Amino acid sequence: MFRRPLTIALQLLLPFFLIAQSSGSEDNTADGKDLPDIIQQVVGKKNKSADTVSRYQHIRIGVLPAVGYTLQTGFATVVSANMVVYKRRKKDSLLPSTVIASLSYTQKNQVIFPFQTVIYLSHNKAVLISDWRFLKYPSFTYGLGMHSSPSDQNLLDFQYFKFHESVLFQLAPQIYAGGGYAFDYFWKVKEVHPHPNPVTDFEKYGYRDHTISSGLMFHLLRDTRDNPINAYSGTFTNILVSPRSKFLGSDASWTTMHMEWRGYFRFPANSNNILALWSYNWFTLGGRAPYLMLPSTAWDKSYNTGRGYIQGRFRSNNMLDAETEYRIRLTKNGLLGMVLFGNLESFSEIGTFRFGSVAPAGGLGLRVKLNKYSRTNISIDYGLGRQGSRGFFVNLGEIF
Repeated sequence: MFRRPLTIALQLLLPFFLIAQSSGSEDNTADGKDLPDIIQQVVGKKNKSADTVSRYQHIRIGVLPAVGYTLQTGFATVVSANMVVYKRRKKDSLLPSTVIASLSYTQKNQVIFPFQTVIYLSHNKAVLISDWRFLKYPSFTYGLGMHSSPSDQNLLDFQYFKFHESVLFQLAPQIYAGGGYAFDYFWKVKEVHPHPNPVTDFEKYGYRDHTISSGLMFHLLRDTRDNPINAYSGTFTNILVSPRSKFLGSDASWTTMHMEWRGYFRFPANSNNILALWSYNWFTLGGRAPYLMLPSTAWDKSYNTGRGYIQGRFRSNNMLDAETEYRIRLTKNGLLGMVLFGNLESFSEIGTFRFGSVAPAGGLGLRVKLNKYSRTNISIDYGLGRQGSRGFFVNLGEIF
């Protein structure tokens, strides 16, 4: 009964997956099967181009239609593209470069458009890092500190443009330092349905319908991951200090610092299972950041910290976050996997570095291999946190 409509739908999606695979290679990063292989079996078409590409072809491209879901966005329709550029020949030393972009429209009338690149240049002597994005983003905030409750939610509507651009230079193999420019502009900021309390934390902190944050960035980066989209081994370390200055057009002068570390280890050592660790810490070193630029749950670069809580659930001027994930291969061909995850995050009392309580969360998830060449997975997770927080989180790609 449903076979013909399903076949038609798969045929409509097939060209996207063919694009994703035709630039791949058949080296050891393209092991097993992925969702396009299964679709091709159902539809009865074979991706000949994927069978005939050169063994050493160095570009992997994915153009992927998808559906996402988080507590903050509801269901989202997503068109995502990613490109990974590996070394052209085995003797080359070029590190993998990535370009990631997507366009999302959500059930809650949000528009999300990020464009991010990490491009290695001149035989790894320099790296160009870009993070641009546009958001039209009605979303909830819950006040400041760790003592708020879900009933404190307050709906803010705003639009946001981000332009961060850095150039880093090699100090030693896989270690880079450099700087760049950061510009963050929020406008049309308003409370849609103000909380019945007399004054919300948003209003206490200092309500403005637009803010401009402009300043420099200073980076220290070390990346030894074998694949930046879905690592099986290696570590990633990033320290970023960004002073914002009135001299450069910022509304106020303040300084923020990010300290991030990720590690990936086969566990047990002779298995295909991965133990992944993530530490993400975000501090306000001086001055007074705009409310929407304060450290907050799931406001990291990929919107993923604190899985188990809605984005923006906790917010203050300083944040500590630690996460772990055990990734288990369920099928020999790599098509299906599962994860067990847990995390802890804590936010300081506003205006201080005093950390009190912590917010634990954890859960489990399913992984479906969408593109075996770039190792892109569909991630479907269910997380639980404190005060009854719970829900599904569906993403294109790994959480970290």
